[in-house]
Amino acid sequence: MAPSEKSNIRLIFSLPVIVAALGYFVDIYDLVLFSIVRVPSLKAIGLDGQDLVDKGVFLLNMQMIGMLLGGILWGILGDRKGRLKIMFASIFIYSVANFANGFANSLPVYAVLRFIAGIGLAGELGAGITLVAEVLPKHIRGYGTMMVASIGVSGAILANWVATSFDWRTAFYIGGGLGMLLLITRISVAESGMFQTMEVNSSVSKGNFLALFTNGKRFLRYLNSVLIGVPIWYVVAILITFSPEFAKEFGITGPISAGNAVMLCYLGLIFGDFSSGLLSQILKSRKKAVLIFMILTVAGITFYFLQGAQSTTFFYGVCFTLGVAGGYWAIFVTVAAEQFGTNLRATVATTVPNFVRGMVVPITIAFQFLKNYMSMEASALTVGAVCLIAAFLSLAGLEETFSKDLDYFEENI
Repeated sequence: MAPSEKSNIRLIFSLPVIVAALGYFVDIYDLVLFSIVRVPSLKAIGLDGQDLVDKGVFLLNMQMIGMLLGGILWGILGDRKGRLKIMFASIFIYSVANFANGFANSLPVYAVLRFIAGIGLAGELGAGITLVAEVLPKHIRGYGTMMVASIGVSGAILANWVATSFDWRTAFYIGGGLGMLLLITRISVAESGMFQTMEVNSSVSKGNFLALFTNGKRFLRYLNSVLIGVPIWYVVAILITFSPEFAKEFGITGPISAGNAVMLCYLGLIFGDFSSGLLSQILKSRKKAVLIFMILTVAGITFYFLQGAQSTTFFYGVCFTLGVAGGYWAIFVTVAAEQFGTNLRATVATTVPNFVRGMVVPITIAFQFLKNYMSMEASALTVGAVCLIAAFLSLAGLEETFSKDLDYFEENI
């Protein structure tokens, strides 16, 4: 192995990359845990029947609203105070909220804690991707962000195992404990050199969130960066979350567990994120890799609705396939980070994935609204078609960033 290859491997497996990956691992654990323990946890605080769905959607939306607000907060602070400080603060907040969630005994308390946890969860991925993109050389930063996402999404598998092996309260305690342990590993991680250079430059406007909306071309870049990721969360929020209901509509033989569907989808995401990151390095193109996986997503969604009355094993296999096809999350966030200068990079990289996650709210509202006028399948297909068309058009409007030098500032803000 050549010395340069050894050096690249050391950088890819360096402490900042590993810590960012583990942070995202805990982030995903908490993000999907509520979906898995929704029914037993709500039953434990006295809810039943239709409330398990209605109040479950309410709590999920509270978490997502927290992530939307938190994405803006952490993004701005990430550009003004540093990537590392945000990684520390965000994981501390969602770890405390996670642990406290184990003590929830009423819907209002549960809702407040989900909202606080959402705020905390919002900062982890964007800050981690920004840090990794800035500390690694441009020719290998795709490998670094690939590592972050591939390791990170496997947190969903741990969440499913913990939720099925322990009481729902214990599952939340474990999540909080994992977050606190992770804080210890971050003590030795150094701040991004690009941020340190920018920090001493008092003339540069840092973390100006409103600047994303005051310039037409900049706003279009930002909007396109958001929309290319929406199909991923359409799949998770509609096709996977409501998989038991869709399975009944399709005539699937045997019961379908939403927890197993989520686990298999995220298992697919691990392979997808690894493959899309690797593909972007081989093709030396972020856009081509995203395009290929978006086409695979279209194929996966089509197959999902055409599968008919299959076995549970077959249905779960389709959920896994959808996860693989949607595994361009790491590349999507990397593209967003690479589109903007150092003084807005954390703001963009943190808000973009959380705005995509926040799109769960209008997506589910549109899905439920359309169900009043058409079948469940037709409603889901209509919403999915809108998400996919918007994503393809947005991808066409973005610049290729594979070889882009990130050491620059956004001007005129």
